[in-house]
Amino acid sequence: MADSSDSVSVDVECVPLAGKEHVVKTSCGSLSVAVFGDQDKPALITYPDLALNYMSCFQGLLFCPEAFSLLLHNFCIYHISPPGHELGAAVAGPDEPSLSVDDLADQIAEILDYFRLGAVMCLGVTAGAYVLTLFAMKYSKRVMGLILVSPLCKAPSWTEWLYNKVMSNLLYIFGMCGLPKELLLKRYFSKEVRGSVDVPESDVVQTCRRLLGERQSPNVIRFLEAINGRPDISEDLRELQCRSLIFVGENSPFHHEALHMTSKLDRRFSALIEVQACGSMVTEEQPDAMLIPLEYFFMSYGFYRPSQINISPRSPLSPTSISPELYSPESMGLKLKPIKTRIQEV
Repeated sequence: MADSSDSVSVDVECVPLAGKEHVVKTSCGSLSVAVFGDQDKPALITYPDLALNYMSCFQGLLFCPEAFSLLLHNFCIYHISPPGHELGAAVAGPDEPSLSVDDLADQIAEILDYFRLGAVMCLGVTAGAYVLTLFAMKYSKRVMGLILVSPLCKAPSWTEWLYNKVMSNLLYIFGMCGLPKELLLKRYFSKEVRGSVDVPESDVVQTCRRLLGERQSPNVIRFLEAINGRPDISEDLRELQCRSLIFVGENSPFHHEALHMTSKLDRRFSALIEVQACGSMVTEEQPDAMLIPLEYFFMSYGFYRPSQINISPRSPLSPTSISPELYSPESMGLKLKPIKTRIQEV
């Protein structure tokens, strides 16, 4: 657990933006893991959504200087790419066995073994949030806390199942071309940033569109089919033994799923943050909206922002943060529900 008295300044410009890549062999195939930071620090693992890796799912959050300093000061970050989703990945062959969500969760345990990690903090987006939640259920002693962005917890509805099957067929026939990209971008982002005839799409959407072009469609299909075959884990959520912080964009197609998940979690140890005018991928579309809730969440574990860094007036560690208007939706762009946590005795 971090001690605020040992705080050191983090110079964002001195931390490399390209992590050290490791290829970890697991019982269900090899995975790429990009490691950022000091490996003597507590671990934070990330898992992205479908067809994404850390460069297209978490860069927005890491490019936010305040979030970057908060994370890198307290954690070593291990970005796990889904099978075949890393940059330059080889195409999965036709003889590659299909994967289940249980296989994906078990792979995470093997990655933790490889790096000799104990309990970790987890950050996942949509499909990645489901995998990490399942991992927390299966390996409860290895999870410190869950940060879930637009998460899934139910089995696919018939509508989602059919939608995913159509996307899988399009990827199989045409590859990662125009229509599959549009379906994926609609999954990730709100209409406002995707643009229209009169309004150009935002830079973040353009970047994501370009990065999607680097994905190998057979690899995306493999992950998609695993997620499309997921079971409902709703009724087991109350048995989670860690704190949970959930973010969801108001315009996310998985908004109702996040609300359902929140209703099933133990309210004493979970919180829901609804981000206005945002799609599913809050980490890219509105990463600033995550800062204040993340700081409070980490404070419950004894993690703090570096004391030497210039603290933003928006930081809960700033004396001005007690100002009531800080919590208004107009100033934060959030519907903020109280984070109720139990402080662990040290």
